[in-house]
Amino acid sequence: MAGLSIRNLAKRYGAVSVIEGLDLDIHDGEFLVLVGPSGCGKSTLLRMIAGLEEISDGTLSIDGQIVNDVPAARRDLSMVFQSYALYPHMTVRKNLAFGLQNLKMPRAEVQRRVDDAARALQIEPLLDRKPRQLSGGQKQRVAIGRAIVREPKLFLFDEPLSNLDAELRVQMRVELAALYNRLKATMIYVTHDQVEAMTLASRIVVLRGGKIEQVGTPHELYTRPANLFVAGFIGSPKINMLPVNLDLAAGRIHSADFGAFRTIALPDKGSTATICVRPEAVKLGAGDVSAQGKVRLVEYLGSESLVYVDLPSGETLLFHGAGLDSHKPGEDVTVGLNFADMHVFDCDGQRVDAALEQAA
Repeated sequence: MAGLSIRNLAKRYGAVSVIEGLDLDIHDGEFLVLVGPSGCGKSTLLRMIAGLEEISDGTLSIDGQIVNDVPAARRDLSMVFQSYALYPHMTVRKNLAFGLQNLKMPRAEVQRRVDDAARALQIEPLLDRKPRQLSGGQKQRVAIGRAIVREPKLFLFDEPLSNLDAELRVQMRVELAALYNRLKATMIYVTHDQVEAMTLASRIVVLRGGKIEQVGTPHELYTRPANLFVAGFIGSPKINMLPVNLDLAAGRIHSADFGAFRTIALPDKGSTATICVRPEAVKLGAGDVSAQGKVRLVEYLGSESLVYVDLPSGETLLFHGAGLDSHKPGEDVTVGLNFADMHVFDCDGQRVDAALEQAA
């Protein structure tokens, strides 16, 4: 296992800056997930860690040793790519063993590592098959097994589940989490899927435009997003966002115009901001602030329903209903929000730590 330290890291392609001034510490034995929209630089960062992309500026250290100029083959890490990249003419056993044999490792040690990886990934019955005889999930297990047999300091995963269907993705997420719990190895995982990030990570790094927006545990990012981007990116279904006018003084909110809900009438030094509330925190009925709305759409999901409510101000509010709730499109409902459930962001999209309940 290994820790990793990144200081002022940059990647530029000519005049185009993909990553600029990035600082990050990855702890020994943690499962760190890099998440963000397409083009945010997460795969580029992973490839820089792997040694597959040159570093334009800054330093990258593994276990205290700067590895900027160390070739990928000497960094003692394994990478699992989006594509399985298995040798089609080789059996699963030979695919797992091939890299170790190239290192001139003793045959008994190769056999032990292959058997251990096959047992951990439950692919022992597949060892004599060739890739064309495997399903997508089985191929991905073999690709992960090929990384495990090397027993590296670091495991790197570049969107390894994106080629699988929805059911297999869920199954492989569970298996990856179980594998991490068994190996306790340092893992760095790239995905654009925030559900994967939330379910797998011990910590999440949210990237946008080559810069870090927030680093924290899944719970921290969900309950205390640092800015409007993180609030909107983390969480499924997406968080509700309501524009409001706030009176901010000395870091506290003294008045708030909630549009369709109501205005808390206090002194009038206004500032445009955004109030965010998770769908599960929206109340059917009265809250600290309440509004009448009309049901536009109900998505029935079995154990729950997602109900979309159009407000008189033009916004749409989403809330969780019980699976058997009988809401119908066109129905008039009252929805309520409590101050304790609100996330407040200023006109620049940054979190405002102010007690809304003080304004009631």
